[in-house]
Order: sequence, then structure tokens, then C-alpha cells
Amino acid sequence: MPTILLTNDDGIDSPTLLPLARELRALGNVRVVVPESERSWVGKAITRFDLVQASQTVRDGVDIYAVKGTPADCVNLAIHTLFPTRPDIVLSGINLGLNSGLAFVLSSGTVGGALEAWIAGIPSLAFSMGIPNDAYGLTGAHRIAALGARPQAAAAVTADITATIMARGFPPDVDCFSVNMPADVCAATPRVITRVTRSRYGRLFVPGPEGGYLHRFQSLAALEQLEDGDMRTVQQGSVSITPIRLALSGTVPDSLRAALEKA
Repeated sequence: MPTILLTNDDGIDSPTLLPLARELRALGNVRVVVPESERSWVGKAITRFDLVQASQTVRDGVDIYAVKGTPADCVNLAIHTLFPTRPDIVLSGINLGLNSGLAFVLSSGTVGGALEAWIAGIPSLAFSMGIPNDAYGLTGAHRIAALGARPQAAAAVTADITATIMARGFPPDVDCFSVNMPADVCAATPRVITRVTRSRYGRLFVPGPEGGYLHRFQSLAALEQLEDGDMRTVQQGSVSITPIRLALSGTVPDSLRAALEKA
């Protein structure tokens, strides 16, 4: 049986964690290593100076390592330190909230966990889902009630996509996948292979207490309108499956090259 490492950035209390862990048991041996609390918007940050602690616990029959650190910390620890063998594949998610568009891909702790797996040479997928408007801002039992059966439905779709990729083999030209699902995703929801939409967000902070500032995300703007873009695909009600290739080099005009380069 293959070994599947499951992490997330919503932490050990995420409503999607246990449903997904159970679904993945049909595909292999599941290791769960997640932050002890929500660590959204941290990208692929690695803890440098603070002590990273990992404690074992059991939630409804699922063995879990809860880590005082980031999703990337969790993945690095799980691959190199906590277990005697490396996993065969890494899943990060299911994030509560979409991570479509380049601005979110670069900022997401969920995607960051998958990228840390790529650095270690492990195939990886990041999964995110939309949530209904009435669930935004809620926590605990209120959020679980607003989500209803959606986490279980998303977990089933996640496991099905993962099973397909595991059966057919991870593409050699793909470094990781970022999958975004609409809030009411189900087995019948269309699925589309997409491209990352270049995007930007604006102001992230508003005045808070004691002269400080609080994070309050407000808007995301697409810089292009791609027919096969991840943002448009999810907005139209389909699952966006985006293969990501980490080839970051661009080009410069010959005139600028000549001005910059020296023999």
C-alpha cells in the first residue's frame, strides 16, 4: 500500500480533515501531520528561530501529529524526521476557501505545503474548496453547521481525483497540482484541466486595536481572462485541476540584456 501524507493550513480543527483522512484510507496508509492551529496566508514559510514542537493525538480514530508550525514545517518534518520512511504522495488541504489565481497560489499555506513536498521530491496535490457566504467569519460549531455535508462531499471528490493520479502516475512535467472545487462540489460536478490565472489583491489590513492593523482580505482581481483559467472555471461551477510547473524564469528585451550584461 502506498503511503499518503496529509497536511493542511486550517489546522487540526478543520472540518475537512477527518472526512478526508478517512476517504484516503481506501487508497493507502495515511499519515496526518497538520498545524495545531490555523496557519493561513503563510505561503511556504519555514520556521527559523522558534521551537517547532510536534505532539501526537487521536481524533475519532485518526492518528494525528499536531505541529506548532507552518504547513511547510509539517511536510518537512513528516518527510525527513517524524517517520522512518518517506511518503509516496503528499496531499495538502482541503482548504476552506479557494486558492485559485496566482496571488493566492503564492500566498496560500495549503499550496505552500504541496510545494515543500516538491522540494523534497515527493508528488503533491493541494486541494481547496469554496465555502458558502453564510459560513465566512464563523468558527467552531457554527461554521460546521453552515458547511453541512459539504466537507464530506469535497473529501470524496478529492479522494477520487487523487486515486486517478495515483493509478495513472504523476506527470513528469508537473511539479504539483492545485485543485479548486466549488462549495457544492459532488461526484457529478464537471472537472476541467486549467491554467493559473495571473491575479492581484489589494489592501489586506484595516485599523485594529491599540494602533495596530488586522488582516481583512477584501478583493481579488484577475489580470487576464483565460477560457481555461482556474478562476473562471470555478466561478462557472466546475472543479479546476491546475498542473503547476515551477519554471519561474522570464525574458528581457535584447536592449536591456545588452545594458545589464558584462563580459
